[in-house]
Amino acid sequence: MNLREIVRRHRALLIIGVGMGLVGAAATLAQPWMLGRLIEAVALDKPIAWTVTFIALFFVADAALNAGHAYAIGRAGENIVFDARRVLGGRLLRSQFPAFSRLEHGDVFARTVSDTSIACLVIAQALAQVVTSVFMVAGGIVLMALLDWKLLLATVGCLGLASGGALLLARQVRIAALKNRENIGAFGSGLQRVLGAITTVKASRAEERETEELARLADRVRHSGIRVTGFSSLLTPAMNVGTQLSLAVVISWGMARVATGSLSPADLTSFVMYLFYVVSPLVMLFMAIGQIQQGRAAIQRVTELGAIPQEEEEEKAGELRERAAARESAPAVRFEGVGFSYQEGVPVLRDVSFSLPRRGLTAIVGPSGAGKTTTFQLIERFHRPDSGTIHVAGHDTATLKLAELRSLVGYVEQDAPLLRGTIRQNLTYANPGAGAEDIARALRLASLEDFVAGLPDGLDTQLGERGAGLSGGQRQRLAIARTLLQRPEVILLDEVTAHLDSDTEAALRDTMAEAAGECAVLAIAHRLSTVVQADRIIVMEEGRVRTIGTHRELIASDEVYRRLATQQFAAEDALT
Repeated sequence: MNLREIVRRHRALLIIGVGMGLVGAAATLAQPWMLGRLIEAVALDKPIAWTVTFIALFFVADAALNAGHAYAIGRAGENIVFDARRVLGGRLLRSQFPAFSRLEHGDVFARTVSDTSIACLVIAQALAQVVTSVFMVAGGIVLMALLDWKLLLATVGCLGLASGGALLLARQVRIAALKNRENIGAFGSGLQRVLGAITTVKASRAEERETEELARLADRVRHSGIRVTGFSSLLTPAMNVGTQLSLAVVISWGMARVATGSLSPADLTSFVMYLFYVVSPLVMLFMAIGQIQQGRAAIQRVTELGAIPQEEEEEKAGELRERAAARESAPAVRFEGVGFSYQEGVPVLRDVSFSLPRRGLTAIVGPSGAGKTTTFQLIERFHRPDSGTIHVAGHDTATLKLAELRSLVGYVEQDAPLLRGTIRQNLTYANPGAGAEDIARALRLASLEDFVAGLPDGLDTQLGERGAGLSGGQRQRLAIARTLLQRPEVILLDEVTAHLDSDTEAALRDTMAEAAGECAVLAIAHRLSTVVQADRIIVMEEGRVRTIGTHRELIASDEVYRRLATQQFAAEDALT
């Protein structure tokens, strides 16, 4: 994500805002000069009506321009924040799965919500403040030089010392702010960690321990925040010291020169007003610099997150109609010599080869760590194989657009994650345009028809976080119904019977059988009842396909499958 490009989109509003600020600053700078002329006119007993009128007009114009400047810059800042969050949110959702899985989600939340606001508002408001403040300071110095260059030298000497100290403080503000933003991200990650497992925390009586850990993380935020506040709080006093010193020098020396006649009272009055007019924007300038230093820390964090690798969306294969023709005869899924590892030198899959027919139920079984779920994730292209090829509907998944590939494959995960919202929103998530008949069919196939009909709000019943309000089996069946409504050519079921009772499992077996008559169904199975029903079974061990066959064939011929069937499968079925 390029923040400069986002800012450039709103440059017109920024330019308008800065322009109004500069014109307003010019009107402000004209006021002391005109007041000086008013004093001269009064001293010489000249008419002052027009002078007073002009001064009043400049006051009104100054107020209107400053209001317009603040509105334009504020609006541009909010627009930039919106664009940054929109772009960053899209990049996170389209990020490569391995890169996203390494992130701490609490820190991602802090960067997306908090850091974007700080970064973009600082870019708009603080930079605009720098421009107008520099103009005010430079213009004031020029006009002060025209009035009396000797007093100006004394003023610059006093303010220069204070400005040097302020610059050093601003650098410390940036360093402290970066640490503070990192600590906020760590606290967010810690909070999300325990809130995401609140039942485990309570059941383990770990509330006190986790409270202390959160307090420790919050204390780190407090300490770094106090450090930022401490350095920031010194900026204004540092400038005030220079202001007070320069004011004392200007008034004492200026009055002495007025007494000798080398400086007029009108010029001294104008000079003192310009001193105040210069000091205020000078203080604002260094405050803006301090804000920019804090913003740089946020910008760095947002930019780092925006650089997360993206899934490729380039089309490399032929026309869709050519693909449709190929699907009619090609296997639903074909692995050819596929190898994959999450860490270099630690292979998870080794030379995996198999194919699925266009129709039918295939079970994939094996000991824990055999590579079953990894196989599913490679089909969905959450990861890319290190070697070999994977074909879906006759086409290499590496050449398919992700949207097309994932429209062909429906994936039901083991924990069946749902989103906050209504049952209807969750059901139609992969197919928002589904009609009433399709919805009714999906509910019937997933054995949810009677359950949904019995709810007071039916499909419009609200669910909590991750489907709170439904049992584990109901969440699983709703996830299956969502996949069926997608009408994919391949359905991947990752241990979907794990949370189901025997009656619901029996209904689900009928669902799987009916779905297998329309498309290919590949199910990771840990229960004997599911395995026996399969048309064919793939046995995996240590990342390899050990053998393929029916339940009867494998019981007679394969030692590993026989052990699984007689020990693991049978034991799990005995518990249900």
